[in-house]
Amino acid sequence: MKTITRLASALAIVACSSAATAGRTDGWVPLFDGRTLDGWRASENPATFSVQNGEIVVHGPRAHLFYDGPVMNHDFRDFELKADVLTRPGANSGIFIRTEYQPSDWPSKGYEVQVNNSFAQDWRRTGSLYAVRDIREAGRDDTWFTIHTIVRGRRVQIFVDDRQLVDYTEPEGSPTRLTGGTIALQGHDPGSEVHYRNIMIRPLGR
Repeated sequence: MKTITRLASALAIVACSSAATAGRTDGWVPLFDGRTLDGWRASENPATFSVQNGEIVVHGPRAHLFYDGPVMNHDFRDFELKADVLTRPGANSGIFIRTEYQPSDWPSKGYEVQVNNSFAQDWRRTGSLYAVRDIREAGRDDTWFTIHTIVRGRRVQIFVDDRQLVDYTEPEGSPTRLTGGTIALQGHDPGSEVHYRNIMIRPLGR
């Protein structure tokens, strides 16, 4: 029985490895398997995050879902990140980059790429590098769009549906905010509902 159990475990590992390899296209590696939250770690209110129809659904009290999985040991330095996003009316969320897990509150490391097309209490719209380079032009709710973020050294570029909205480089000699290594999805408030799918990363060389 032990031999059978070990064989089954070995086959499962091989299958997972093969699936991850098959998901790579031109260096892009999936961070979300479309079925579970394996490799992700939620803070504060884990029930804010669920998987439905191949999507991460964010809906509930404030919480953040940090990637904590095996891809690059969740330590992303220079990279491209893509995610398909859909917002419901009045929703607010964000994608944190070069951040670090913390059990509560808003992440203190890295930057937030804003996801907000119609949240009335904040004018900073989707594609903003939050409170650094802010966008006032709103996108549309109930429609899928793609956020593409490139981080190289001190430079952060943000594209929405291939349109560049932000190109920001931290001033030389200034303290950097890019001190963490992972990414996180934001659950902002109980009234917000946001869906994420096709979350992919591609490491970059300097």
